[in-house]
Amino acid sequence: MKDGKKLVGARVVNEMSMRLPSLSVNEGMARAAVSAFCAQLDPVATDIADIKCAVSEAVTNCIVHGYRNTVGMIYITVKLCEGGVVRIEIKDRGCGIEDVGQARQPLYTTDAENERSGMGFTVMESFCDKVRVYSKCGKGTTVTLFKRLNTK
Repeated sequence: MKDGKKLVGARVVNEMSMRLPSLSVNEGMARAAVSAFCAQLDPVATDIADIKCAVSEAVTNCIVHGYRNTVGMIYITVKLCEGGVVRIEIKDRGCGIEDVGQARQPLYTTDAENERSGMGFTVMESFCDKVRVYSKCGKGTTVTLFKRLNTK
């Protein structure tokens, strides 16, 4: 939390949900839809760019790691909250993460043969104020991104 103000639990003023198949062509759609929805708060351009990058990483993780060579659904919920706080939840019902702490370490990857960098969670954390990860093996993973927008 950068400025000490409450990110978690802020009152929701608008919300959207979508679901997409875990196809790589849908990563751009997810990124565009989430950033377009957040644009109604009139944020600065760098905040929109941050959201796009974080969403891209989370959705890509669902595609590459969550569903591993199969297609499943990715569920995205975006909540715009008081104080310019955005809460983005990206969920899959894929294989889950065995050790979330280890997965959040820079350079850790379970897909080394495809030259994955292992920086997904690190990127999400660098572009958001807070990142929560919940996962259960065989049930899937939920990543929640929190970002306080700087509005014009």
